[in-house]
Amino acid sequence: MTVRRRILLIEDEESISEPLGHALGREGFDVVVAATAAAGRERFREVEPDLVLLDVMLPDGDGRELLREFRSTSRTPVVMLTARGEEVERVLGLELGADDYVTKPF
Repeated sequence: MTVRRRILLIEDEESISEPLGHALGREGFDVVVAATAAAGRERFREVEPDLVLLDVMLPDGDGRELLREFRSTSRTPVVMLTARGEEVERVLGLELGADDYVTKPF
C-alpha cells in the first residue's frame, strides 16, 4: 500500500495555488489548499501535513507569524513562498524556522 504524502499549500493567489496544486497532485501528493492565514491555521491542525508551502503575504495576516505558530508546536517542514526575494527577508524566514525560502515566480 502506497502512502500519499500530504502537502498544505497556504497561498492566496489562485494563479499560483491552482497550477501548483495540480502539479503536486500529479506527482502523487495529496494537496490541501488554504487561501488565508486563518484557513491555513485550521487546516494545519486538521490534516497534519507532511510539508507546508507557506506564502508570506496573506490577505488576513503575515505568513511569518503563522510560521512562528507552527514552530511552537511542530517540526513539520515549512517552505516559504514569496515575491519578496531580498536577502534580509530570506534570512528572517530561515531564522524563524523555515526549512527553505523560494521566491516567486518559480
